[in-house]
Formats: sequence, C-alpha cells, structure tokens
Amino acid sequence: MFILCTNDDGYLAPGLGVLAEAARTMGSVHVVAPDREQSAQSHALTMHFPLRAREVREGVHHVDGTPTDCVAVAIGALLPKRPDLVLSGVNHGPNMGEDVLYSGTVAAAMEATILGIPSVAVSYAGRDAAHMESYGPLLARLLPQLVDLGRFPPETLLNINLPPIDAGEVKGVEVTRLARRVYLDSLTRAKDPNGREYFWIGGGEVEWSAPEGTDFYAVNRGYVSVTPLHLDLTNHALLQDVAAWKLHL
Repeated sequence: MFILCTNDDGYLAPGLGVLAEAARTMGSVHVVAPDREQSAQSHALTMHFPLRAREVREGVHHVDGTPTDCVAVAIGALLPKRPDLVLSGVNHGPNMGEDVLYSGTVAAAMEATILGIPSVAVSYAGRDAAHMESYGPLLARLLPQLVDLGRFPPETLLNINLPPIDAGEVKGVEVTRLARRVYLDSLTRAKDPNGREYFWIGGGEVEWSAPEGTDFYAVNRGYVSVTPLHLDLTNHALLQDVAAWKLHL
C-alpha cells in the first residue's frame, strides 16, 4: 500500500510523526504537509498566488499552503504514483462535533475523498501532547482494520478522535455520530496601543450537547471514537417538505 500522510499542524508536528510511523506498518509512506501551522483553515484552497514545495528529505515535502493545497499538490505533482490511502493527523487537539467544519485536518482527508481516495482523519483530543506518542502502536493495530480497501465506503471519510489519556488506558473503540458544541465568548474586542480597534477570534468556553452515541461522549469516557463523515450535506429528509413550499419566481 502507498500512503500519503499530511496534517494541519505543520510538517514538524509530533503528531504527524506518530501517524506516519504507524502507517509504515501498512506500506510505504510519503509525507506532504504545510510548512507551518494551518489549523482552522477548513477546506481553503490557495487561488491567488503560487504555491511552493520543498523536499526536506526523501519522502517528505512541505508546502507553503493549506492542508487541502498539500493534498492537491501531492497527488497532482509530488508523488510518484496515486496513493491508495490518505491519512491526516494526528491533530494536536480534538476534532469533534462542528469542529469538523473548520478543521484543516478533516479537510485534507475530505479533499482526498473528493478525489476518490480512501481517507482517515485522526485527532488527539487533548491540548497537550503528553500521551500522544503512546498511540503509535494502537494506531498501527487500528488503522488496518479501518482501511480494508475492499469494504471502505465510497464518498466517506473516517474521523477518529483519541482520548487525552495514555493509550494503555483506552477502554475500546466506539463508532459514533457528531456531538454538538457551542463556543461562548470566543470573540475578543479590544484596542491596540495606537487606539485602533481589533477583533480576535478564539478562546472562550465550550458547551457540548453530547448524548450517548456521540464522539464527545465516547472520548470523554476513555474510548476512541470513529465517526463516518459523508460528502453529501443534503438534508434528504427535508427534500419533500421544502418541495411542498412550491417555490416560484
């Protein structure tokens, strides 16, 4: 198996090293990742200036763009052949609930899915990397079970969240749906030393709506969560209801 590994934390991030090492137990690995932190870039593509890639060493490139750029450039130009699988992560921080809409980690896996390549996003749900390296052997056991290419679902990526505990304390694996979360007071409004107003997005507190069966519920109880994410955002249950509105011009 030929595997592309990427992330949104940058090519030097420890989590990427953990994921690439686990991936090498399944086949050959090529890393193409951003040259710097690119978290919360979602599915952004760089359209208005050229991208540059640099080979750091054999099998490792960094790109001065977003995670989605990295996948596009890797598959379109840098790799010697089309990968059988794309792995994105291990992200330094959780990607649960609505996080998946903002996450560069998930977006990189989604770009691969759009291109018809099976993909998995992996995130560590802690804010420090104290236990992240312990997950290498666990991922080496889990990933081959998830990426049986003969049964991998089309137009779907798998979103994994690892609980913020040592891998030896993990209770098991649960297949989950997305929880819901709301950020409170995440916008800071202030003035710089020159008296000019500025806004800073980030921080604040998070409130979760996380009943049984959701990713947050599983991770909070010490389980690895695996959530299938589909490319089709259509609310199929409402198609007939909206059609009954008899919209017209």
